Amino acid sequence: MENIKTYLKSMVQKNAAELNVIEKLIKVVIIFVVIYILTKIINKIINKTIKSKKNYNLLINNKRATTLINTLKKTINYFLVFVGVVMALDLFNIDTKSIIATAGIGGLAIGFGAQSLVKDLITGFFILLEDQYSVGELIQTEGYEGIVEDLGVRVTKLRAFSGELHIIPNGNIKIVTNKTRGAMRALVTMSISYEADVNKAIKVLEDVCEKIKNDNDTIIEGPTVLGIVNLGHYNVDINIVAKTNPMDQWAIEREIRKRSKEALEEAGIEIPYPKNVILREKDDNNSNKNI
Repeated sequence: MENIKTYLKSMVQKNAAELNVIEKLIKVVIIFVVIYILTKIINKIINKTIKSKKNYNLLINNKRATTLINTLKKTINYFLVFVGVVMALDLFNIDTKSIIATAGIGGLAIGFGAQSLVKDLITGFFILLEDQYSVGELIQTEGYEGIVEDLGVRVTKLRAFSGELHIIPNGNIKIVTNKTRGAMRALVTMSISYEADVNKAIKVLEDVCEKIKNDNDTIIEGPTVLGIVNLGHYNVDINIVAKTNPMDQWAIEREIRKRSKEALEEAGIEIPYPKNVILREKDDNNSNKNI
């Protein structure tokens, strides 16, 4: 064991010119093992720091924290791997300075062709900085709608309700509608016939709303019967509105429709439907004639 320690110590102290191929390969392995350990330690520090800040409400929500953590980890990991590659190339007497300089000149040459990439990166940075949306939120942008599955510095991935995955370059995102921030509106229209008692129908719907409010902790405000909002050809429309937690508005709308229909039927209030009335009159020959 002592001999191994002495050998490793002497190998570390040697410069690249004094090492043989085996020793260089061993040193490369050691470099990347150290980078791996550093990555794990840094990731733990990031997780602990973000967690402590969340306890003091310094971040908006868990979704944004997850997005920032993932982006920060990826950036640091890429940087450490780049440093490791440069150190490994130096061991094999490859001039990394000239490579970096050449890459810089090449970067200028291809810069004009990579304008869209730069635009994606800059836009992605400001999306993260301004917290426009986070992983797990429902958004609509550029004609697409879905849940944000991944938010990177270059692309945003949306999972549509149909299951499709939309991958949108951040540079193409101009207007974003975030459907998850703040209270959401649940709006239901119930229709009754002209022959029905409107006041009785409204009273029945108000009783239904009170029961739904007591049974659901996802409702922030309401449900409230707004009253008659439309007089159709054969129907009288009554609106019911409520405010709910984000993503719960559809479930509340379905519940309101179901219970309202059942209550109206139980109260004997007819749900309207198209009717055709045929009038007949008798002519002089006592034959029926349709009007």
